[in-house]
Amino acid sequence: MSCIHIHIKGVVQGVGFRPFVYQLALKEGVNGFVKNTTNGVHIFLECSKNEAEAFVQKIITNPPPLATITSWSLHAVADQHFSSFSIRESDDQAERDLQLTSDVALCPDCQKELHDPSNRRYHYPFITCTNCGPRYSIIQALPYDREHTTMDAFNMCPECQTEYTDPMDRRNYSQTNSCPKCKVSLTIWNRGVEIPGDENLDAIIQAWEEGELVGIKGIGGYLLTCDATNAAAIRRLRELKNRPSKPLALMYHDLYELAEDTEIDIFEKLELESRAAPIVLLYLKEDRMTPIAVDEIAPGLQQLGVMLPYTPLYDLLLKKFKKPIVATSGNRSHAAIIFEDQQAIRELTQISPVLLMNNRNIATPQDDSVVRFSALKYQRIVIRRARGLAPAYINPSLRLPTQNILAMGAMLKSAFALVCNQNILISPYLGNTDAFEAQLNYQHSLRHFLELYQASPEVILLDKHPAYPTTQIGKEMAEQAKVPTFEIQHHKAHFCAVLAENDLLTIEDKILGVIWDGTGLGDDGNIWGGEFFSYKKGNIERIGHVPYFDFILGDKMPREPRISALAIAHKIPEAHALLKGKFNEQEWGIYQKLLSKDDNLQSSSVGRIFDAIACLILGIDKHSFHGEAAMLLENAAHRYFHHNRPTLYYSYLKNHDGSAINISEFLVQSVLEDLSKGYDSEFIAAKVHISLADYIKQTAESYGIKKVAFSGGVFQNAWLTDLLILFMGDDFDLYFHKELSPNDENIALGQLIYYVYCQPHSA
Repeated sequence: MSCIHIHIKGVVQGVGFRPFVYQLALKEGVNGFVKNTTNGVHIFLECSKNEAEAFVQKIITNPPPLATITSWSLHAVADQHFSSFSIRESDDQAERDLQLTSDVALCPDCQKELHDPSNRRYHYPFITCTNCGPRYSIIQALPYDREHTTMDAFNMCPECQTEYTDPMDRRNYSQTNSCPKCKVSLTIWNRGVEIPGDENLDAIIQAWEEGELVGIKGIGGYLLTCDATNAAAIRRLRELKNRPSKPLALMYHDLYELAEDTEIDIFEKLELESRAAPIVLLYLKEDRMTPIAVDEIAPGLQQLGVMLPYTPLYDLLLKKFKKPIVATSGNRSHAAIIFEDQQAIRELTQISPVLLMNNRNIATPQDDSVVRFSALKYQRIVIRRARGLAPAYINPSLRLPTQNILAMGAMLKSAFALVCNQNILISPYLGNTDAFEAQLNYQHSLRHFLELYQASPEVILLDKHPAYPTTQIGKEMAEQAKVPTFEIQHHKAHFCAVLAENDLLTIEDKILGVIWDGTGLGDDGNIWGGEFFSYKKGNIERIGHVPYFDFILGDKMPREPRISALAIAHKIPEAHALLKGKFNEQEWGIYQKLLSKDDNLQSSSVGRIFDAIACLILGIDKHSFHGEAAMLLENAAHRYFHHNRPTLYYSYLKNHDGSAINISEFLVQSVLEDLSKGYDSEFIAAKVHISLADYIKQTAESYGIKKVAFSGGVFQNAWLTDLLILFMGDDFDLYFHKELSPNDENIALGQLIYYVYCQPHSA
């Protein structure tokens, strides 16, 4: 009988694909074998071509829950005879041509077994199966087999080995399989001293009850934790972590408790319970039940970042504790998350005297992902793409070259992207690489990717800004490897990323790109951030921008909203009385002289406009973390919108005569007038948001372009997103990011897309 070879690519390893195929073959009564290689899953069937086509259709229409199939092929090979169907050992002879599987939250089956006293894994904190557990964070080589992961250090007991080799078992080829007899072991350290043989989780509960800070080794690194109802413990955590006001994430033990404190809709519920189990931003209830220390957790905000236990260890701890905990990255502010045990002992014990460690190594670190939904239209916005969401990026519509391409991304919210064998992989969020520790983490993750895929970049793509550490790292790599580099303007990369996410690269219509963020070096040498582009079939043109204002004092300006307010408002006499008290006499004199010059660097940054407005109406003169002023301004607008429906009636542009407008000065002037009338900050913040949405609407109307795409960190603002949908959705086709964040995490993908689609060589 003829033999048919089926080759399947995508996220098909570490997801129970081979057992799935085995069980299907038994059901269909067909002989042959299935195996993994470094370019996907290969199935050989002794059957006719028609039977093979029917077989593969059953796979494609109902694949394993964690699998994503990107392509498949089927062809006849030399006749072979098989007496049965089997799973064969993997081989690594093929080129690296598959997607990596992300880490997966605890599945319902394992959670049930975890709490079943009759189950042999009862209360075992590292229970997993083919449908859950670590993947990306433990992989050391391809293909994804146990010997290529950090689980290779653990020998399975006979019972686990039986499960592992039984194709009918849920743990067949589960590379993380273990149990209390062949366990991953916990160790508790207290003030730098190991407590021998202590795996009693009650000690951690007691530490929380006593107000201690506890560092816990998770899937992608260490988390710093404490009782979320203990204000003193949280204040101590902030002081030791050097994080004075940036919101802290919480972990709740279940949805019922979470719903007592927050407004939660079905979309947010599904996101929290998804296999990625990210942090989700939720609005606080006014009559919340749990006595969490909100003022210490999220100062001045009505939103909390919350998650559910996504590992069996967290599930056990939280069900014992029965209260929410603070669960924030194990690091000092601006540093990368700590994932190596010895570093944790050296550094985290200075913050957290108690450490709960385990002896399963982490191959590559990652933070928790963060997602939010807009309040009116439930638009999903990814704030941070990391654990559970990265690194695979599946977009079959993209036309990719055969060469290996590395895109370095940007400086803030950094992530790199690699095209290898026509697959795109986008790293998890790697932090702000202006910090040296984050640069080391970036380089560690980049080396890991290149080694996994045995890839040598043939071209390296860079942001135009020469001072970005990612640009410098890319140039050094290119020089050593003697490969070319290509520089791509920051906001054009943003635009290309959102075009790619929405399959707009090859359509006939012209598309308007609204690219608003804080900072990016423009083609004219100025600081862009309020850009309007047009795109059609590979041609990008900057057709407009927010009128320039002076950009002074370099990196000091993004850190101090008072400087943005002064730069925008210094020609408005009414602003001086409000602004002068924000500076000492020496500063005021120096800054006035700077602003009187005619050769200052210019900026169109909407991020700086948000800073200026927040300074004027909320009194925020200096940031304690990136984006703080914009976050608090949106929060003030939310307090108004929570009780009042948005309407264009309150746009400052409502009575404008339609002539060209300097939107930054116009907004500042309008805000100052409202302040003089005694309007409260929440109403003014809402009017600013409405006016910016109206400004985009009027601009789009003036260009006559009906398809509008949005990217840049400003569009992390859920209320601005809602207002755009509300005011423009009936007359325009609006496009937002889907899997990627609108912030600089999408720059690397945009660099790839620009290089492939927008250059003469790619036409």
